[in-house]
Amino acid sequence: MPNQPAPVVVRPEGPSDVEAIFEVTRAAFASVPHADGTEPYIVDALRSAGALTVSLVATLHSRVVGHVGFSPVAMSDGTEGWYALGPVSVLPEIQRRGVGTALIADGLDRLRALGAAGCVLVGDPAYYVRFGFANRPGLSLEDYPASVSLALPFADLVPRGTATFHEGFRAKTP
Repeated sequence: MPNQPAPVVVRPEGPSDVEAIFEVTRAAFASVPHADGTEPYIVDALRSAGALTVSLVATLHSRVVGHVGFSPVAMSDGTEGWYALGPVSVLPEIQRRGVGTALIADGLDRLRALGAAGCVLVGDPAYYVRFGFANRPGLSLEDYPASVSLALPFADLVPRGTATFHEGFRAKTP
């Protein structure tokens, strides 16, 4: 019988994961052209503000290899219950093995279970379409072009106007 690869386990973030999440996020974005190095500080700022409504890690052999966070967004039309996905991070040597997909799918399921109305993100439509994200006419994300502003409603109602990310997304490197 051939050796089976070890399963990746997705679970909620715990206090002992904070340093590993920082390092995974730093490594994941280190060579991304649009990244500016603030991504691990964004996660820390969201956590410090109590704004990580859902924060999951992926582990392989008990080592944190991925992370995703979901935080509330403000909708200019007053619609409530919407969240932002991100950052999502996977160690470079583990990427393209389904870890990010598992983190995102689990996180979206948890948002639905919380009664969330939907989720927004900034990202590549070619990747996120698999989860149901798309550009939604009449909905934009503050400071981002429509081409990378994506939304996934969990019901029929899609807000109109602008989604504003939590202030933690404005974190800077020290």
